Amino acid sequence: MRTVVVYVHGLWLKGGESFLLRRRLSRALKAESRVFPYPSVRTGVADNAVALGRYLQAIKTDSLHLVAHSMGGLVILKLFELSLVPQGPLAGVAQGLPPGRIVLTGSPVRGSRSAERLVRLPLGRTLLGSAAEALLVRSEPRWPGGRDLGVIAGDQPVGLGRLLGRMGAPNDGTVWLDETDLPGAAEQLRVRVSHSGMVYSAEVARQVAAFLKDGRFS
Repeated sequence: MRTVVVYVHGLWLKGGESFLLRRRLSRALKAESRVFPYPSVRTGVADNAVALGRYLQAIKTDSLHLVAHSMGGLVILKLFELSLVPQGPLAGVAQGLPPGRIVLTGSPVRGSRSAERLVRLPLGRTLLGSAAEALLVRSEPRWPGGRDLGVIAGDQPVGLGRLLGRMGAPNDGTVWLDETDLPGAAEQLRVRVSHSGMVYSAEVARQVAAFLKDGRFS
């Protein structure tokens, strides 16, 4: 049985930072790992979600898992949201994909306070570009189901977000813990890791692999 894991990167990145994570997942799951690269600043989340849908449709496999870091999780959620819109650009696409599971790591699904602070600075909105439309919106998302989804949040407060001001409540240095909360998720796990450290952490890789394999964290 062929298994493919697709990694969706975060803001300002291209996916190369996920090399260790993807190698660990490939070994643990005996799977092929791929990166979906997208222009996180030049193109909005909805358009990137459409591109992700087309990319996934072209993959021929028995099982198809998705793993996201940071804003990549918003792209995945938008893909599944648009798939439920009749006659939309992605109508039914997600439902037609091979079976698999999803793990979001450090994804600010409820909006980003760090982004709110950044846009107050000179050139801040330019740095965010089209990502601002998703990161600056406070929302109350809920995973509608259809496939198992797990959420990993970090609580080691080391990261660029701290340069923008005091963060206070539990956070990973960029994203607050409460910003990752997604009702409807099968499981939500808190790990002692920073935001950028998630893609390099052996423990995060182990937990992602466990969820993709069995539908629960170890």
